[in-house]
Amino acid sequence: MADGTTIEWTDATWNPITGCSVVSPGCTNCYAMKLAGTRLKNHPSREGLTRNTKAGPVWTGEIRFNRKWLDQPLRWTKPRAIFVCAHGDLFAEGVNELWIDNVFAVMALAPQHTFQVLTKRPDRMRDYIRGMEQRRDFIAGYGALIWGGDRPDWVYETAHEALARPLPNVWLGVSVEDQKRADERLPILLDTPAAIRWISAEPLLGPISIVDAMWAGDGPAEANLLATLDWVVAGGESGADARPMHPDWARSLRDQCAIAGVPFLFKQWGAFAPKKITLTEFWNPATARIGELIANPHGTLDQYPSDAGNVIAMRNVGKKTAGRLLDGVEHNGFPEIRQ
Repeated sequence: MADGTTIEWTDATWNPITGCSVVSPGCTNCYAMKLAGTRLKNHPSREGLTRNTKAGPVWTGEIRFNRKWLDQPLRWTKPRAIFVCAHGDLFAEGVNELWIDNVFAVMALAPQHTFQVLTKRPDRMRDYIRGMEQRRDFIAGYGALIWGGDRPDWVYETAHEALARPLPNVWLGVSVEDQKRADERLPILLDTPAAIRWISAEPLLGPISIVDAMWAGDGPAEANLLATLDWVVAGGESGADARPMHPDWARSLRDQCAIAGVPFLFKQWGAFAPKKITLTEFWNPATARIGELIANPHGTLDQYPSDAGNVIAMRNVGKKTAGRLLDGVEHNGFPEIRQ
């Protein structure tokens, strides 16, 4: 956990649960997985959560509940946006439901904060949230028992009342790295009771049509349904093994959000940034780069340009140099924080 972070869309991270498993291509270069198997491999909260492979550390699927960090947000009085389980997934298969109850007890008792939850398991998140009415007696009781002090009844009633409806300070989101994952996860998110629903398209590994993803569900899919989303975050991948993002994939999400009036935040290019080059530069061995991909006009990343007059090379320049300007603009959209 960290009170302060370089993540552009939050203020702090909170890790009552660590550990996860690989479920889709977006997990391949997971920064939390790499850290758990390298710099943090001997830390009690990470030890044994990964195994070594030729490709580097990989999650074992074991999950750890870090109870000593559970009440951290209750000790932060200044309001913060808090990324929940930045080094895991609150709704991963190995997470005990009682642990989720404990986390929700804290979030119910800390209305001064905004809690940002991301998952790749939206079906479990939906089932849990839909079952809240049956669980809120226990959650409120747990909160009163642990943090009630000399006012257990007040703490119980505060939590119990807050959990009667979707917590206004809890934003529920899904990670979607490409159209397939958007088709699978977005309809389930939209079927989940929540004050704020959002998606994180990072690492963005392919084009995403949000409306097409809505067609994948059982409900209607008119274009204005995009407005049922409250926030979209997009970004490219960083790190040693990063995969490049086509500029048009990010532009498309930006434009979809602009049409629907949905706040859009462009987090980063990642390791790769677009650079316009001439065809002469592309063919010149002195300036060509091995493995460099060209962002072709038809939205694909290829080894060779398809348009001699529009050669956009995705160059590995590092996250800091690549920055986060999309067509010269820094996009910092946020949903309205509901009190």
